[in-house]
Amino acid sequence: MNGIQAINAAMMEAMAADPKVLVLGEDVGDREGGGVTGTMKGLSSKFGTERVKSTPISEQAIMGAAIGAAMAGYKPVAEIMMMNFTTVCMDMIVNHAAKLRFMSGGQTSVPLTIRTLTGAGWQTAGQHSDFFEGWFAHTAGIKVVAGSNPADLKGLLLSCIDDPDPCIFIEGGMTLFVPGEVAPDQGPIPLGKANVVVPGSDVTIVSWSSQVLRCQMALQGLAEAGISAELIDLRTISPWDRECVLNSVAKTGRAMIVHEAVRSFGPGAEIAATINEELFGQLKKPVTRLGAPQCPVPFAKVLEDAYIIQPDAIVAAAKALMD
Repeated sequence: MNGIQAINAAMMEAMAADPKVLVLGEDVGDREGGGVTGTMKGLSSKFGTERVKSTPISEQAIMGAAIGAAMAGYKPVAEIMMMNFTTVCMDMIVNHAAKLRFMSGGQTSVPLTIRTLTGAGWQTAGQHSDFFEGWFAHTAGIKVVAGSNPADLKGLLLSCIDDPDPCIFIEGGMTLFVPGEVAPDQGPIPLGKANVVVPGSDVTIVSWSSQVLRCQMALQGLAEAGISAELIDLRTISPWDRECVLNSVAKTGRAMIVHEAVRSFGPGAEIAATINEELFGQLKKPVTRLGAPQCPVPFAKVLEDAYIIQPDAIVAAAKALMD
């Protein structure tokens, strides 16, 4: 199945298993199309419009209702159509959902899942394409999750729904349309645990979401250059799997972080700083970070292609690390 089908399968299972699981978002009902990419198709027909609510075009209304439902004991899955639109309800996410457990002395949990779509490569331009995982990873109380393949998308979403705290579930546009094997009994995948996609001995490449797919495209070029790359799919950006990454870099002595978000002040900086602090004496080269330039995602196709970190740039950076 592809990523859309995997997310839909996770929602079907979660809603069948627990009547407290709800869906809120723009156009999520079957009458409206089942969400912007069709990930929610069939849910309102099967579970009813009391549990699958197509909302007005108001991110604040969606988030306010979802937080209230979570505080009342439900497990809402709120769809914010595009990640850029989280800016409209940022106050509710950061100052309420993320902090209510702290502000209540641990008495109030907010088991809320926020699904949101983003990613460059589709000519949706600067107001529909940004990866903002770094914003939310910087906020205490929120888990930030971004799968790269159908099996992980299903398993990670199931874990987010069952988590007692708010989770941002990021759907990278590229990951939704690439097919992959999903076991019939694919269950929850623990949050905070990375996946070693390909083992290697020369350089560690850390990535997540759509960029994992581009890193995989680069592996053949790396192999032809005689470079054995270990590719780690972080899967959860916050909390990230420090142990997996540090163990890998201790083995290879070289590290490269690749993300679609803007490079400056991005999540790669936190990972690079941790590697430097923990493994400074074992590094053969300084940690390399690959990310987008400091500008909005361009609309023009040729500029958008230049904006995205492409496989050839990953190969070139790895070769530089090996010099």
